[in-house]
Amino acid sequence: MIRHKLRELGADFLLLMVAVAWGSTFFVVQAAVNETPVYTFLFWRFFLAGLLMALISLKQLRFMNKKVLKAGMLLGLFMFLGYAFQTFALTYTYSSTVGFITGLNVVVVPFVAYLLFKQKTSVFSTLGALIAVVGLYFLTLNSEIGFSLGEFYAFICAIMFALHIVFTGQLSRQHNIYLLVTIQFLTVGICSFVGGFVLEGSIVPPRTDALFVNAIAITVIFATIFAFWVQTAMQRFTTAAKTAIIFTIEPVSAGVFGYFFANELLSFSQIWGAVMILVGMLIAELGTYFIEQYQRRKGTL
Repeated sequence: MIRHKLRELGADFLLLMVAVAWGSTFFVVQAAVNETPVYTFLFWRFFLAGLLMALISLKQLRFMNKKVLKAGMLLGLFMFLGYAFQTFALTYTYSSTVGFITGLNVVVVPFVAYLLFKQKTSVFSTLGALIAVVGLYFLTLNSEIGFSLGEFYAFICAIMFALHIVFTGQLSRQHNIYLLVTIQFLTVGICSFVGGFVLEGSIVPPRTDALFVNAIAITVIFATIFAFWVQTAMQRFTTAAKTAIIFTIEPVSAGVFGYFFANELLSFSQIWGAVMILVGMLIAELGTYFIEQYQRRKGTL
């Protein structure tokens, strides 16, 4: 029991590092996308990550089969659709609104996990998720939410990312992790290639300056290969609901890195939102542990 809990805590800590990695690269990606069309950037990010993962995974090719191919393509499709609908949403509404609604996947995940796989969520994870949502509101929202096409697209984006988290937890226990990640990256790369030509007319970046090269290098290594490999590997030892709560740290991390390295300002409400997200994560993380300890001590009396 203790070994199992330590393994779960270790997995959650590494997932926290994933959220920090995503948040730390946010302002770099934002600056690059201001110069480079979104699908062009996604293509180069995930295609190069897929090639590097393929090289890393050469010894794992003996485990390749139709099942792992279908699983990786499914995860890649969820990921691509999440990015695609997020991009569509940004053309119709405020980025802060999109960020908040996308973050709602933290409450969508438990429902999806139960509906598809009958996974029950602990009361602590539920409470932590609700507190994290309130924190997200204060951290990301600068305008009132309506219900336009932009909000609808953002909600579809949240569902896609929720499906990605839930299915990652399931499929990572059934298939080779290296192949699962590699196929996932290449799927996003291929879909972005098609999206780039259909919506942007090309996947050739308009400028290949230092900003673009640095952004691609940083996102490929840290925000893609490191982040998604760790997510896929570590979700075997924790729940999808806790993973979603931990990932709400991403905008907190983005705000902190933006403050120290991009001269961005943090308002009191944003700081309060970040604190609430941290509280929600701690409740989800520590609640189950303390109740288990209490029940164990009670059973020994």
